[in-house]
Amino acid sequence: MPCISGGRTAALSLILAATLAGAPVIAADMELAGVRVPEQLSEGGRALTLNGAGLRTKFVVKVYVAALYTTVKSSDAAALINSTEPRRIRLQLLRDVDSKSLDGALQEGLRDNTPKQELAALKDPADRLSRLMADIGTAKEGDVVDLDFDARGVTITANGKQRGRIDSPEFARALLRVWLGDNPAQTSLKKALLGN
Repeated sequence: MPCISGGRTAALSLILAATLAGAPVIAADMELAGVRVPEQLSEGGRALTLNGAGLRTKFVVKVYVAALYTTVKSSDAAALINSTEPRRIRLQLLRDVDSKSLDGALQEGLRDNTPKQELAALKDPADRLSRLMADIGTAKEGDVVDLDFDARGVTITANGKQRGRIDSPEFARALLRVWLGDNPAQTSLKKALLGN
């Protein structure tokens, strides 16, 4: 009878040998709720890798698939929030959502994860976010909203078209806490974004 464990060892040895020899390791996309989630993206010429992805639901209704992309994978929420490296939250809508509802959810997440004094200091960038969401209008099923975070702030893009930028590192960190903070929009989604 053939030894299964020996076959596994041989296969692992071949994979390891190929990796050490510099052979490319092919990253695989994943699918979640019928949405293809790419394993890699690029931002400003830098490769971003899928850190984790999950489903946002509200009252059992599927709202969007969220994916977090980073330069280096991490399960440490605080490190990801405070990083100055490029990061992207991609929201792929699973239903139509009007801009007022989308902005309301983001503003609620900001309130839930930001101390009152800090939130008051972030009023101007929070208002700017509301205006940008209003400019996007109703996000339709299948639409993609990207939030690109860097050392200086956050850029909002809808369906590949840049809608605007908010230059405030403090606000960028507060906005990331909507998904990764102590009181996230959805605990199971936070865990999924952190790769757990």
